[in-house]
Amino acid sequence: MNREKLMKMANTVRTGGKGTVRRKKKAVHKTTTTDDKRLQSTLKRVGVNSIPAIEEVNIFKDDVVIQFINPKVQASIAANTWVVSGTPQTKKLQDILPQIISQLGPDNLDNLKKLAEQFQKQAPGAGDVPATIQEEDDDDDVPDLVVGETFETPATEEAPKAAAS
Repeated sequence: MNREKLMKMANTVRTGGKGTVRRKKKAVHKTTTTDDKRLQSTLKRVGVNSIPAIEEVNIFKDDVVIQFINPKVQASIAANTWVVSGTPQTKKLQDILPQIISQLGPDNLDNLKKLAEQFQKQAPGAGDVPATIQEEDDDDDVPDLVVGETFETPATEEAPKAAAS
């Protein structure tokens, strides 16, 4: 090997200045995830308690629902602090409404009215559907009788025509 290559290799392994010990490779420092530990210690100071047996948490924000299934819920009522941890799923309110309608109380009545109005705006022909169904039902009704006319005479007239062809 020539001298230039050796000097280049020597410079890459030296971690300090002139006169320091050479290392074969640089030490890689691991970055520890202290964020979670710091958060847990802060929550412990606030005094949160774990709330068991919560199957689902829904956070409503405009027309979007952030849904947590089987989350870990911690709360400190005195500090008005709620911690919901888990994997969130963002869904539209219209998609999740049939599942959560039983959970909604009377305080959400205004929101339900707004949703109903939005559905009617999205489907403008929705109000006309009962009228069209009613017209189709009229076809199944028995026609009114006409005085002097029977069903037997048209049937006898059609029978010879069918036999001729």
